[in-house]
Amino acid sequence: MAVAMRGVEFKLVVLLVVGVLATASYCTTVSYDHRALVIDGKRRVLVSGSIHYPRSTPEMWPDLIQKSKDGGLDVIETYVFWNLHEPVRGQYNFEGRNDLVGFVKAVAEAGLYVHLRIGPYVCAEWNYGGFPLWLHFIPGIKLRTDNEPYKAEMHRFTAKIVEMMKNEKLYASQGGPIILSQIENEYGNIDKAYGPAAKTYINWAANMAVSLDTGVPWVMCQQADAPSSVINTCNGFYCDQFSPNSNSTPKIWTENWSGWFLSFGGAVPQRPVEDLAFAVARFYQRGGTFQNYYMYHGGTNFGRSSGGPFIATSYDYDAPLDEYGLLRQPKWGHLKDVHKAIKLCEPAMVATDPTISSLGQNIEAAVYKTGSVCSAFLANVDTKSDATVTFNGNSYQLPAWSVSILPDCKNVVINTAKINTATMVPSFTRQSISADVEPTEAVGSGWSWINEPVGISKGDAFTRVGLLEQINTTADKSDYLWYSTSIDVKGGYKADLHVQSLGHALHAFVNGKLAGSGTGNSGNAKVSVEIPVEFASGKNTIDLLSLTVGLQNYGAFFDLVGAGITGPVQLKGSANGTTIDLSSQQWTYQIGLKGEDEDLPSGSSQWISQPTLPKNQPLTWYKTQFDAPGGSNPVALDFTGMGKGEAWVNGQSIGRYWPTNVAPKTGCTDCNYRGAYSADKCRKNCGMPSQKLYHVPRSWMKSSGNTLVLFEEVGGDPTQLSFATRQVESLCSHVSESHPSPVDMWSSDSKAGSKSRPRLSLECPFPNQVISSIKFASYGRPSGTCGSFSHGSCRSSRALSIVQKACVGSKSCSIEVSTHTFGDPCKGLAKSLAVEASCK
Repeated sequence: MAVAMRGVEFKLVVLLVVGVLATASYCTTVSYDHRALVIDGKRRVLVSGSIHYPRSTPEMWPDLIQKSKDGGLDVIETYVFWNLHEPVRGQYNFEGRNDLVGFVKAVAEAGLYVHLRIGPYVCAEWNYGGFPLWLHFIPGIKLRTDNEPYKAEMHRFTAKIVEMMKNEKLYASQGGPIILSQIENEYGNIDKAYGPAAKTYINWAANMAVSLDTGVPWVMCQQADAPSSVINTCNGFYCDQFSPNSNSTPKIWTENWSGWFLSFGGAVPQRPVEDLAFAVARFYQRGGTFQNYYMYHGGTNFGRSSGGPFIATSYDYDAPLDEYGLLRQPKWGHLKDVHKAIKLCEPAMVATDPTISSLGQNIEAAVYKTGSVCSAFLANVDTKSDATVTFNGNSYQLPAWSVSILPDCKNVVINTAKINTATMVPSFTRQSISADVEPTEAVGSGWSWINEPVGISKGDAFTRVGLLEQINTTADKSDYLWYSTSIDVKGGYKADLHVQSLGHALHAFVNGKLAGSGTGNSGNAKVSVEIPVEFASGKNTIDLLSLTVGLQNYGAFFDLVGAGITGPVQLKGSANGTTIDLSSQQWTYQIGLKGEDEDLPSGSSQWISQPTLPKNQPLTWYKTQFDAPGGSNPVALDFTGMGKGEAWVNGQSIGRYWPTNVAPKTGCTDCNYRGAYSADKCRKNCGMPSQKLYHVPRSWMKSSGNTLVLFEEVGGDPTQLSFATRQVESLCSHVSESHPSPVDMWSSDSKAGSKSRPRLSLECPFPNQVISSIKFASYGRPSGTCGSFSHGSCRSSRALSIVQKACVGSKSCSIEVSTHTFGDPCKGLAKSLAVEASCK
């Protein structure tokens, strides 16, 4: 069944999956040419989405994958995280959230393909870019360049992953789902810094990957000079203008950024779905045939996995599936409609290249036509002005910054700026950690604690002259490194303690008491503090606790970016007015905390339980028992009242918490989707904590008898902690009788499409929920958005009762939007139906 086409051919065995069961496998040929990937002898238009297996739990995977499939995805993409799988050289971990094979098999069971981005450098806002720290200590190694020690390790790990996939028969050439693999990652962004060795390294990496004989194509993203043996691809907010570096390779978009990542100290980024849908349609309009959302589900940076530094624990990424795995509406639904519209164009798109022409200023038409098959995309790339254009003898209205899709070159099935899908307004219902008290009531009797000693308390401490860089000292085995020294004073005096650090934060203690703190930020990790201190007569101890908040993950030579107190450390304004430099003194070092060595996160050891609970004290471990909130809705912990630290539920880290790190008060404005998006364009929650809610997976909790452990670094009140259970406050939809969805209006096997009346559909998002009430219903000329709909001067008096009868008590409902259903309250005017419902 091989089809001779330009490009590289791969003989594959593809597993045919119907529903969730593999029913047959058959031999086929998969290749690529200048238009598309070719699967089973046919060019394919494919839609992909990123889901990173360790940013969720195995219990979540099937639901995430099914929702991705329901949203119109063909492919699931994931990185492979080297530092998770080989934390110690030669010792591997593929269990639990690290079960790469299990994740790939879960995708296969859903009937979807896999793009496996091995890297093994991944960036991904992941600690150290996914590299294990032990690489740094191999003699003579230089990462990501033509360096023999590094290439040997990279080859060994890449081959290890390929071998695992082959052993489980997961490549398409063996009947599995993996149709693409990636080697390296965004190297073209920084390769100039590595000089001539960059080119020889990239050539080596491509040859190494291809030599592993996976039977599927390899890609390199953001690599304009990628060798001909691999496909170079695009990453970014827009890739419609991207052209491959070879006439024999297809136009592939490996990362369409659905939003942006959150940093501690930053506001929450959002990307409007109208802009995202515009970018997607423009890519397929201009010849693209494979597009991947980064992220489709972002998930959570559990443990110490976040990079940056200062990347938050939430990796929600404003993705179509939110951090908790729920549909983000209308983003998920609108993109689903866009995917369906694009798939209606697939027969024409795979048959030919687009013919692109101008229909006026900032107006562009792309036509795919061969024989009787014709599809078209009409784009208005103006950022302000709507337009009316004539195309094929018909008139079309194009809102600014939008694309209309015409599967038959005549009828518009969707415009990217016109949303015709349900909207959800999420909320959280809070309850106390202790089920028998109110959140505001003291629960000291339910808490126990242990004080973390200030300064040196472990037997493995060591002494050196001078200040040591932190990462080289700790090898990232802990966020924390103690620096301790002493000074003899006669008569006592006051001074300013000046400390400079490469980052990321520090706390200074004098004679066991906290004197002051300092922190960097995502723009500048370095810390410089001037702390007033007072010394007593005699020997005084200075203890500096330096800490990291995720290691650098991006940039040329990012692996060499240091951390910790490298100085100077000085006393300014001493008794005789001079500056005393302590940097070259003898310092004693302790890697990590005593509580970490004693495994306090597991809840073991002798905890103190007394009626009076110490609050707002630095360096305090807290423990309590709790019952899981009832129901099956997703759960978070609200850390209001706490300072900074890390939290564990039944021994598993839910990540670093830092609710006292507040976003700037400025920078959040009303977001206009029109015009090019950037990472700082659309932000919310200015002047508020960057993150106060932290995901606790349901599978990590029992119904009762759970243990919560906190390490509070700067001081907080754990009695203020509360559970936050994810709810949907409102479920809304607003459908015009003149703007139906592709599902309702179009049949892919019909030339002109088969039309029907549009329908408004609602469905409660959680199992065992039904529509409990209708908050608003109006047919006529309603206006507003979900939560703030209002009636227009034209309205049907029957709308509320009709919607209530159709929907209340049901999990889902669907109502025809027409005068046939509601009567005609204003003849001759275009009408719509707006509904807001509640689910319980």
